[in-house]
Amino acid sequence: MTTTEKDRDVLARTLWGEARGESLIGLIAVAWTIRNRVNDGKAKSWWGEGYTGVCQKPYQFSCWNKNDPNYAYLGGAKPIPFREFAQAQIAADQVIAGKVPDPTGGATHYHATTMVKPPTWIVGAKRTTTLGRHVFFKDVP
Repeated sequence: MTTTEKDRDVLARTLWGEARGESLIGLIAVAWTIRNRVNDGKAKSWWGEGYTGVCQKPYQFSCWNKNDPNYAYLGGAKPIPFREFAQAQIAADQVIAGKVPDPTGGATHYHATTMVKPPTWIVGAKRTTTLGRHVFFKDVP
């Protein structure tokens, strides 16, 4: 699959919106979750096509929802802090290029550990790991 500069930028913005403040491994884990969706056979019919399509599919990554406080930053209305965005770009580049292994064990989903009520989709899903403030899952029904 060909990855464009827009894919790289949208992935890095998604990492910033979803996982800023995490370590590099935390950003890489979220990036791998997205890559696992991109590479899943369901991508064209369900999650979108390519990194841009997957990241910006409505209601998949809350940072892209227009009512989310991160949206103004992701869309460019507000500047993303340089160092934070540079870290997200590094994680995006490493995952797109396949330079780092998947620390999530094939996860296609995650949720923040700070959620008061876990999402309903975890019922029947296989928990793969917890990294930083995210819990990762695969085989989500």
